[in-house]
Amino acid sequence: MTKKIDTLCVQGGYRPKRGESRQIPIIQSTTFKYENSEQMARLFDLEDAGYFYSRLQNPTCDNVAARIAEMEGGVGAILTSSGQAANFFACFNICEAGDHMISTASIYGGTYNLFNVTLRKMGVDVTFIDQEASDEEFEAAFKPNTKLVFGETLTNPNVRVLDIERLAGIAHKHGVPLIVDNTFPTPVNCRPFEFGADIVTHSTTKYMDGHGAAVGGVVVDSGNFDWNANAERFPGLTTPDESYHGLIYTERFGKAAFITKAVTHLMRDLGSCQSPQNAFYLGLGLQSLHVRMARHCSSALKVATFLKNHPAVKWIDYPGLEGDREYARAQKYLPNGSCGVMAFALNGDRDYVSRFIDSLRLVTIETHVADCYTCILHPAAHTHRQLSDEQLLAAGVAPDLMRLSIGLEDPDDIIKDIENAISQADRG
Repeated sequence: MTKKIDTLCVQGGYRPKRGESRQIPIIQSTTFKYENSEQMARLFDLEDAGYFYSRLQNPTCDNVAARIAEMEGGVGAILTSSGQAANFFACFNICEAGDHMISTASIYGGTYNLFNVTLRKMGVDVTFIDQEASDEEFEAAFKPNTKLVFGETLTNPNVRVLDIERLAGIAHKHGVPLIVDNTFPTPVNCRPFEFGADIVTHSTTKYMDGHGAAVGGVVVDSGNFDWNANAERFPGLTTPDESYHGLIYTERFGKAAFITKAVTHLMRDLGSCQSPQNAFYLGLGLQSLHVRMARHCSSALKVATFLKNHPAVKWIDYPGLEGDREYARAQKYLPNGSCGVMAFALNGDRDYVSRFIDSLRLVTIETHVADCYTCILHPAAHTHRQLSDEQLLAAGVAPDLMRLSIGLEDPDDIIKDIENAISQADRG
């Protein structure tokens, strides 16, 4: 029976048998016992499934990952220590020194630095391109050694909606997968695989956890990309892995080749594993995700409407607002709502913005986003303060942009706090 997303949030990935724990248990153990040497040997040769060391796999983490895979409609998933690790694993599982990848330019600043600085140091070339660029401009960005295209369903911090179907078509035309960071909408509001994406990542630290309790990430494999169609482009998946006695992932694991390699190769060697305790917190968060996302979206729309009509507000971007530049596309990809995050600016200089932010009482100043607490950030004054206005614009961040993340408080209280802070700023 095909289950709806609300049911998968609560019960996906873990089905206890008679007398077993109803809640996913925390298996807080580094190692696992076996009866003889042959049993262990078969595990190390990937000839049997099982657990032997929690850096690679742990039952708590695997059950939670399986739930997210079901929610996204994928064949498998792997939990990582953070969203940054998830994006790194997703890309480096395909790329190596001498390769090239394409990324949309308006992505989270940490991901931009990961690609632009760290991956370049590792020999992976990256081309950044405006996600609204024409098909011809995207086509021109491809090289013979291009291995993937990357984008965010909803960009952070300027909440642009990715045209997943278009980018998937362009990527597939060139024989490479599309990787999509789906952190902000979550699979409750968008399932990128349904529009042609091949790999999905999340910072589970955000809405999936939902309470600011545990850092984590996840990579989900759709199982739909045919790695053998351009086998020479993906030797890590289609040629013998000598570290596993010549095993070929696509031959042994079929549709799960990508995610299996991420576990057995990258997690083995890099060790960016999520702890069982954090996975347990994540599992609890997932069980209410469908309820929380509906509230985040309804409250955000109410706050965004207030801001749109306030004379002190210069501009506001929120895809759920009628008339927003992303509204039409959001109706296609996010018909049930986008998320609780919006970007806006006030009519005033940086001193005015500082007075406004300092006058907020319920809304807190945080580098975090997308959880139960309403919070605000001014990138030009905080996370991106080292950049000039010209550099900010090049990174897709307006100097006056403030990122507001609506939590689970009463929206009327949030509006009153914002209104009072504007009044305080006006008084100087």
